[in-house]
Amino acid sequence: MSNENKSIHEFDFNLICEYYSGVERQGPGSPEVTIKALSFIDNLTSKSHIADIGCGTGGQTMVLAKHATGQITGVDLFSDFINLFNFNAEKLNLQERAKGIVGSMDNLPFQNEELDLIWSEGAIYNIGFQRGLNEWRKFLKTGGYIAVSEASWFTDERPDEINEFWQDAYPEIDTIPNKVSQMQKAGYIPVATFILPENCWTEHFYAPQVKVQEAFLKKYAGNKSAENLIASERHERKLYYKYKEYYGYVFYIGKKI
Repeated sequence: MSNENKSIHEFDFNLICEYYSGVERQGPGSPEVTIKALSFIDNLTSKSHIADIGCGTGGQTMVLAKHATGQITGVDLFSDFINLFNFNAEKLNLQERAKGIVGSMDNLPFQNEELDLIWSEGAIYNIGFQRGLNEWRKFLKTGGYIAVSEASWFTDERPDEINEFWQDAYPEIDTIPNKVSQMQKAGYIPVATFILPENCWTEHFYAPQVKVQEAFLKKYAGNKSAENLIASERHERKLYYKYKEYYGYVFYIGKKI
């Protein structure tokens, strides 16, 4: 496998963390999409407890905190991300309602039926869509919601190049109907499903990375691991522009029954 075709998981986590600390979002999304997904959630009050799992530096979490009532706990494996999360919360005067903690999504620090809403934008793939839906369900109250964005196929057939890329990067990628079926089987009523618009990739995810990549390559000149990471990111972007009609991120919103 060439370096540009390497999966993100094959790179040094410290390099990945440093790289993505330089951008507001660690995955495709936008404030508008976060607000749209939130519009399908009801029954939130000032006493509600929300968890944003795989929150990164909290780009989407801060939007949640501005538009949803209740207490929000952001959970991420990387302490650098959590430090930035809490810094951002203080900067926006949201620290009383949004707090980031270091933790693993396969060992969450919540009690059974403690949460009213579980949120996860572009991160559930780290544990796997089906596993995440099944294992996180116990933390939700009956009638509580889960809202996750997930890489999904838009078509049943697709060119070999993009199919092979995603099968290597995330073998659990699947079509939208199959993902909805998985959500149902995990014990949720599918409430809403919608495709993230292209600008979530082009404007909010890829465009901010351009300057970060230039600075990163300058800082790590001659460092093969850093150079290969940037080559991989640029290759992924190229593939998106070439094959965006075949795949993208989809928000899946379900209610625990």
